[in-house]
Amino acid sequence: MLGRSTLGALSAALLVLVSATPASASAPAPRGSLVLVGGALADGNDAVYDEIIHRAGGSGARIGIITAASVPASQDPDAHDPAKCANSECNGAYYAALFKQHGAADAAWIPVDLDHRDAAESDAVAAQVRGMTGFFFGGGDQYRYVTTLLRGDRHTDSKVMAAIRARFRDGAVISGSSAGAQIASGPDMVTGGDSYEGLRDGSRPGYFDDPSVLGYLPAGGFGLLTSGLLDTHTGVQGREGRSLRLAADTGHDRVYALDENTALVVDHPRSPGETLRVLGEHGVTVLDLSHARPKARPCGWSITDVRYDYLTTGDRYTPTARAITPAPGSRPTTPADRTPVPANDDVFSSPRNPAGSPYSLLRTARALASNATTRATTAHTWETGPRFDVRIAKSRETGVWAKPGAVPPSVLGLRLDVGSAECTSRG
Repeated sequence: MLGRSTLGALSAALLVLVSATPASASAPAPRGSLVLVGGALADGNDAVYDEIIHRAGGSGARIGIITAASVPASQDPDAHDPAKCANSECNGAYYAALFKQHGAADAAWIPVDLDHRDAAESDAVAAQVRGMTGFFFGGGDQYRYVTTLLRGDRHTDSKVMAAIRARFRDGAVISGSSAGAQIASGPDMVTGGDSYEGLRDGSRPGYFDDPSVLGYLPAGGFGLLTSGLLDTHTGVQGREGRSLRLAADTGHDRVYALDENTALVVDHPRSPGETLRVLGEHGVTVLDLSHARPKARPCGWSITDVRYDYLTTGDRYTPTARAITPAPGSRPTTPADRTPVPANDDVFSSPRNPAGSPYSLLRTARALASNATTRATTAHTWETGPRFDVRIAKSRETGVWAKPGAVPPSVLGLRLDVGSAECTSRG
């Protein structure tokens, strides 16, 4: 497997222009759409697969599968075992078969990966791309997409990426899961990091051997979605803290933090009419920093007045208006719980806590929003030295919206303050 030290060395040139912008930054708004999944896309998630295929032309859909974020076959010891292989080529075949099972007319692997870098400049492969009506980018490591499909410190497009972007401008759908969603990012795409280390140490441009370091690429990914930072695997891996710190450090005022097996569907991307809709099993956290105040003090970092919204299937979000439209059939509920909000001493689901559990911050947010008597509660990081406190408070806009069937409820209009417990004790 290609290690972080090798990939880190490759990133040096990309960091020369710290303020570089993606190749598409000045391009006109595309006619295509995005379906971005927070990872762990289940084979049986008919809603998401059907959405991608519908947007690619329904029964006539032709899906190009790009899996360059996976290790190449040369680094997979099980490359010759179809039951065990986990490389770009066998992952491409897997997704191609899956899209055909879900009703696409055709789906085929686009043969670009770390073993086939030259294919990114192939006229034949670019011609294959031009015959597709939609694209799906698989998971793995998003930095591998940078090193295979983009060129140099200015992130200019290879021939294959230029062909993909041209199809997107003409109306093709671009979809992806995990790294395949993350690579849609504009400037300051995250490359790694855990929430606690991010809050404690801040973010750094680059790609690092230590996966706990909060790293990012200033030049970003493909620049397909720029109205907010993207993060993935959010609830399972407790990434709200890292994405909040990265946004504050890099001057972004919004984060779309995607949960697993859940898609953010984007219409009219990079235009004033951009709209987003949630589709899938869990939800998408929107962190709004437009009124937030970050502060670095000797006792630690803090940020106050972050708006927290958790949107679930059918909810829509309009970035230009910062407006949420609950899903059809939703209804606001009246808080009825009068028991104390449960204590939370691992708010970001620490990977070092053997007793930890996913969706920790969300559970506390839902419990507070559903409580009839409690206006605010404080959760904590599992780590200490310093410990970070996360104060969650209601506002006049707080509400829980119930959904028909088994769809989880939305939680809207909470406020977050995050800071070192040492600073809090000093006032």
